[in-house]
Amino acid sequence: MKIRIKYLFTSLIIFLLSINYIHASDKHIVYKIDIKKEINHTTQIYLKKGLEEAQKLNVEAILIHLNTYGGLLEAADSMRTAILYAPIPVYVYIDNNAASAGALISIACKKIFMRKGASIGAATVVGQTGEQMPDKYQSYMRSMMRATSESHGQDTIINGSDTTYKWIRDPQIAEAMVDDRTVIPNLIDSGKTLTLTAEEAVKWGYCDGIAESVGDVIENYLNIKEYKLETYKPTWLDNLMGFLMNPFFQSILIMIIIGGIYFELQTPGIGFPSVAALIAAILYFSPLYIEGLAANWEIVLFLTGLILIAFEVFVIPGFGITGISGTICVIVGLTLALVNNINFNFEGVSGFEIGRSLLVVLFGLTLGFGSMLWLSNKIGNKGIMRNMALVTDLENATSSPVLSNLVGKTGTAATVLRPSGKVIIDGKYYDGVSVSGFIEKGIKIKVIRFENAQVYVEEKFSS
Repeated sequence: MKIRIKYLFTSLIIFLLSINYIHASDKHIVYKIDIKKEINHTTQIYLKKGLEEAQKLNVEAILIHLNTYGGLLEAADSMRTAILYAPIPVYVYIDNNAASAGALISIACKKIFMRKGASIGAATVVGQTGEQMPDKYQSYMRSMMRATSESHGQDTIINGSDTTYKWIRDPQIAEAMVDDRTVIPNLIDSGKTLTLTAEEAVKWGYCDGIAESVGDVIENYLNIKEYKLETYKPTWLDNLMGFLMNPFFQSILIMIIIGGIYFELQTPGIGFPSVAALIAAILYFSPLYIEGLAANWEIVLFLTGLILIAFEVFVIPGFGITGISGTICVIVGLTLALVNNINFNFEGVSGFEIGRSLLVVLFGLTLGFGSMLWLSNKIGNKGIMRNMALVTDLENATSSPVLSNLVGKTGTAATVLRPSGKVIIDGKYYDGVSVSGFIEKGIKIKVIRFENAQVYVEEKFSS
């Protein structure tokens, strides 16, 4: 009897658990991605990883909870492309602001919902200081806004024997958010950039409903009554990756790479400049490689450029075809690592994206060369650089007579002279500078003059 009661009790528990499991499995999963900050590479990572996680969970719908004043155009372009081609429908709930890049992202979504009092628009391209960019940038943004709105297609309206087609989202309205020359009767006059309120957006087809919360959108507009809400939770690595992919920081890393290589070539041995350049290169390529932007061949191209430059410096002094080829490889490798191409296929890469990437690289190179010139002038004067060079007044230095006695003597290169380094003369070490190209360690040298506490030497050939 006890065994039977125990059996019945166990069966009842299993039955109740199975009912609860079936009920839970009936719930639809809605996946929410919060984008409530400036549009940049960090938010791009949020969206990319959020979409990937949503596909793994086989969710019913993806809802972007958006509140932004805009941000980087290239990041917004990548985000809108990811939304347009997502296999799961992506909706957006504008919680107050969808300005500039935020408007582009919103228009890419299947449906737009807005909080009462929210706004969307003002997508004119501006620079870092807020000034309006030249028309070539506006033209690209106008085209992108039109194409994004057109991607949602047209409604077919049949009235008797007449059939007309109406855009679901009028491309001209999207263009008016960029170009203040666009005129739309009863909506916007020339000389004004378009921004729509929630009520206006509903009237003109750029909002599918006004809601006060995410739950309101899901239940009343998506008609999902029983659902489980999952939210993407960014990690510290996402934020770090986004920071490393910031264009200005990438320019700083390029500056360190170039500066480190330059100063390493001016000093014998391997030291801090090489370490700094290596760390900067790793920080530059690592996030791009992880995110799938930098391919193996692009990194190899960059390294090949460095090898060619080193070959030009150490093997064939001067600057000829090898050095030029190496410089081109370095610039191309750094630039293409920023471009979203697939191996050697550049079909989906716009000229704007290539131009923007090249601008980042050239900006970094300019900073690097400018810093080299500045540091070269500062070394040995004052401040933190004062111990890096000899600044003693040589007119009264006691070493001058000693160095003058060395003129005409022969010795050996104690280190590689490229062109500066150390030489040994009569068993003593001196600072030496080669006047006949680079001299390898151990090569016989001859002193031809002295200047600034250094002896100037040339390679001594056997007679």
